[in-house]
Amino acid sequence: MIFVRELTRVFESGNQDILAVDQVSFHVRPGEVYGLLGPNGAGKTTTLRMILGLLKPTRGDAEVEGFLVSTHPDEIKRRVGLVSTSAGLYQWLTPREILTFFADVYGVPAMQAADQVEKLSRLFGLSSFMDRRSATLSTGQKQRVNLARSLIHDPPVMLMDEPTRGLDVVGSKVIFDYIDLLRDEGKAVIVSTHRLDEAEQLCDRFGLLHNGKIDYEGTLAELQQCTSCQTLTQIFLQLLDAPVENAKNIPAAQRELI
Repeated sequence: MIFVRELTRVFESGNQDILAVDQVSFHVRPGEVYGLLGPNGAGKTTTLRMILGLLKPTRGDAEVEGFLVSTHPDEIKRRVGLVSTSAGLYQWLTPREILTFFADVYGVPAMQAADQVEKLSRLFGLSSFMDRRSATLSTGQKQRVNLARSLIHDPPVMLMDEPTRGLDVVGSKVIFDYIDLLRDEGKAVIVSTHRLDEAEQLCDRFGLLHNGKIDYEGTLAELQQCTSCQTLTQIFLQLLDAPVENAKNIPAAQRELI
């Protein structure tokens, strides 16, 4: 569903170039949740922006359902949903108006859009505030509207950038339930986060980013085997203490770079 091949991004900064993402490669299957993990500044958001077509790679490419971001960025956007804590709502629109607006942006036919709005309203419990202005909604209610918005065009791929940042236990559970729903529906999901404890519960496989490179990749069991550590936190602390060459410790079964 998703193939990322040697994505690289260099930012020009005065007399010195900054290598933000360094030959990152991985893939995500349908119904799989892939954790793109790392501390702030590791290159997670830059990688997601390149996959989505918002940022042009310096080198490399990404593919979604057979379309390359380098040649068909609009087709990529039609097939991807984005959830980010930095995404806001139009304060003077109601949730119903917001969902209808985004359905129109994505070219969803009117009758299909109306059915999808009602389905998502039931799914995320929006009915009691569907026709209230978004400015009056609580943080949790706004969060649920944003989750519904990302699914309005029923994309096969979902990108989630720090989805639980700033949320309490109840808000985080909404995200957990949402990701379970995406997995059950066979969507390919990338979760970018530095919350390693949550990632252990959310994701099927992991790519650990450090200084723009994926130094470890695999399931939790595979990472435990190749590092002799038990938790993602311990694995990452070991990585920070002794960085390894890219892919050096990736289990052989995970080196499927198509």
